[in-house]
Amino acid sequence: MQKQLIECVPNISEGRDMNKINEIAKQVETVEGVKLLDVDPGKATNRTVITFVGEPVQVLEAAFRLISKAKELIDMRSHSGEHPRFGATDVCPLVPIANISMEETAKYAHQLGERVGNELHIPVYFYENAATKDIRRNLANVRAGEYEALPDKLVNPAWTPDFGPTEFNDAVARSGAVAISARDFLVAYNINLNTTSSRRANAVAFDIREAGRIKREGNPITGKKVLDENGNPVRIPGKFKGVKGIGWFIEEYGIAQVSYNITDIKAAPVHLVFDESVKAAQKRGLRVTGSEIIGLVPKKVMLDAADYFLEKQNRSLGISEREKILIALKSLGVDDLKPFNPKEKIIEYLLEEDASSKLIDLSLSDFVDLTASEAPAPGGGSIAAYAGALGVALGTMVANLSSHKRGWDDQWALYSDWAVKGQKYKETLLHLVDEDTAAFNKIMMAFKLPKKTEADKQARAKAIEDATLYATEIPLKVMQTAYDSMEVMEAMAEKGLPASISDVAVGAMAARTGVYGAYYNVKINASGLKDKKKSLALMQKAKEILEKTLERESKILAMVDAKME
Repeated sequence: MQKQLIECVPNISEGRDMNKINEIAKQVETVEGVKLLDVDPGKATNRTVITFVGEPVQVLEAAFRLISKAKELIDMRSHSGEHPRFGATDVCPLVPIANISMEETAKYAHQLGERVGNELHIPVYFYENAATKDIRRNLANVRAGEYEALPDKLVNPAWTPDFGPTEFNDAVARSGAVAISARDFLVAYNINLNTTSSRRANAVAFDIREAGRIKREGNPITGKKVLDENGNPVRIPGKFKGVKGIGWFIEEYGIAQVSYNITDIKAAPVHLVFDESVKAAQKRGLRVTGSEIIGLVPKKVMLDAADYFLEKQNRSLGISEREKILIALKSLGVDDLKPFNPKEKIIEYLLEEDASSKLIDLSLSDFVDLTASEAPAPGGGSIAAYAGALGVALGTMVANLSSHKRGWDDQWALYSDWAVKGQKYKETLLHLVDEDTAAFNKIMMAFKLPKKTEADKQARAKAIEDATLYATEIPLKVMQTAYDSMEVMEAMAEKGLPASISDVAVGAMAARTGVYGAYYNVKINASGLKDKKKSLALMQKAKEILEKTLERESKILAMVDAKME
């Protein structure tokens, strides 16, 4: 199962005392598995934005420790600054980054808020996607009146905190309140223009941003403002919700930019904001020369952009992640002003384990040499998974070649869909290459556990049984995935590029090898289980997959032979 990742971006009401700021921020690094990404203090606002990321449970622990330390070191009774604020930790949003929904993230926000209110005795308000009332979705409503309004706000039934004290006692006077939320990722994104005119950059921003521009009579720039019945200016909305934008001149680069804050990347994907900005610029005789991502970006933003531009070219979407990132980078021109290093700018890549610890990141020759060494892993299970990955990679290759064949342009989407399926199977099998070795290592660690006392022996026996079961389930998953992946080869045997039909055959046989190899790993590991009922059930499942695989391989090879003849 892929890791769930959330980002946490607490804003603390201290931007001048670096000793306090560092003491608070370093609480994040006391939690294993959480990565501190950025600490951005602001003197004028007297506020610091701290960014960290990790798996949900660990992130919640880090956020709790940070809020606790901020309560200890920041006294809101003496705080002043330009930015709106009402607490030592003023806001603490949680942002879903990978493999987690907004609904799940909101539940984690509620867990954090309950703990902060009950254990730290700080008033907690939920906002945005974690809000318990519609009026509290907007942070401006929650924080209205700021810290100075808290004595009256806490006793107002309409503004009872979601958790924590409901009176302005001495402790609350010091800590203030905290607003906790689940919200979408905010992308700070700038579009580069071949002009020095901030006014013209502003005109592009007004076309795109949610607030749009004020409606005027006659001349859209100098004409009289159109007012509604209440005397307020009527606005012409822009293209996208969830986008704030303004034009400015950047002296460092000598160009004007349109600067966007994209607060809803679902309603306003970066690639669409880019393309619509290009159109708005062209309408005014301007040219977009590239763009700039400020800070970090989720991998999905770049992959979605790649898919968008590939579709516009009628090209297959079933290509590697590395190639997609490159296409997105070049299509958006995010390396126009300075280099864009995906390893430093994409959140998920910042969190990756050291490549040297993963088998699939080794070179082919190093992988083979390690396999041939006296080290017991990687063994047959990892090799079986890798064989399966190579098999479906060949099927995917044929799908991609077919989608790109001259004269088959009307079928590119069909082959693209098969290539996308193939890529998913390939990624799963590659993950299982390392997972099989990890499963073997768990067995070895279980056998090394102490066995001096009876309790030791029982704990050791259970650990060995659990590790053996896991080491049986992983190759069973390899079998199932490699078998399922053969649907790609079967489809390509039927309708793929005739010139690559032999590659389909090799792909099918490699997938079969993956299934067969994993079968023997299931067999040897299942035999070590004490729970014989479970062992028999696993073996029965393995035999069924093996039989279906052999039938499917025969069918595919018969199709291949018929076409070659």
